[in-house]
Amino acid sequence: MATRADVEKGGVVRKEPGKVPSPLYPQHEGEREWVPWIVPVFFVANITVFVITMYVNNCPTHTTTPRDAKCVARFLGRFSFQPLRQNPLLGPSSATLTKMGALVWEKVVHHHQGWRLLSSMWLHAGVLHLVANMLCLLFVGMRLEQQFGYVRIGAIYILSGLGGAVLSSLFIRNHISVGASGALFGLLGAMLSELITNWTIYTNKAVAVATLLFVAAVNLVLGILPHVNNFAHIGGFLAGFLLGLVVLMRPHFGWMERYSMPAGAPCTARKYLAYQWILLAVALLLLVVGFAVGMAMVFRGSNANDSCHWCHYLSCVPTARWNCTN
Repeated sequence: MATRADVEKGGVVRKEPGKVPSPLYPQHEGEREWVPWIVPVFFVANITVFVITMYVNNCPTHTTTPRDAKCVARFLGRFSFQPLRQNPLLGPSSATLTKMGALVWEKVVHHHQGWRLLSSMWLHAGVLHLVANMLCLLFVGMRLEQQFGYVRIGAIYILSGLGGAVLSSLFIRNHISVGASGALFGLLGAMLSELITNWTIYTNKAVAVATLLFVAAVNLVLGILPHVNNFAHIGGFLAGFLLGLVVLMRPHFGWMERYSMPAGAPCTARKYLAYQWILLAVALLLLVVGFAVGMAMVFRGSNANDSCHWCHYLSCVPTARWNCTN
């Protein structure tokens, strides 16, 4: 074995197969802690787009119907909100949201405005909608970006939002859709898949899985209320779950702990386990096929409700208090 003097003179430390190397560089590979910046950028971008949307909306000028003439918070001037009868979430009108890039099936399919699949995730129906989504983005997104960096988390956010928009376009035709909910559910799905694919490095596994599943289930159940697009939630969650299996894979516990073991102790040479590679391959295949088929169906004008007559209940369940068609 090379001595310290040999190393300082540029000598190379010999490694014995199956043995733990001397900890010249004790950092655990793959465990860099990133400084989040992409999530704060998304946060600012969503708020900025909402402010611009309210400026364009200009409620005092564009609201002319006598019974709905009272804009909310008129002291805000052109930034005041639409009457509660039109928008109870304290936000702009549907016409303004459509103008700014809301997801509208007819415009995507018949007017070739596919860009709405991406633009809709940056719009919000109102202050209440915006605040709820941004709190979720900060609490979930910041933690993930600290662990995995801006490239992977940024990709999950954008692609999950796209996945939610695609599924929405296949099932919803008569309503506009806006919001970052699909992208945020994608982050939740990625957290769950990350826990599964990196199973060996976690303690209290059952508690972690149960907590994540409970949070996701509660939000999906709330999605069956009227005026909530649960298809965006479902599509985003599925896309994020599969993306997490592909891009959030980390070395298994034995590899991560190799430098904490005494030099010369036996260790495994495998950085990733077989089940991690299998999950990655299956998830990648499902992602490619899912996005390809989904996009093709959207631009062909397919109505997924024709093939699934009960699926509309996933987004809204009619009761004596509300009618999902209205």
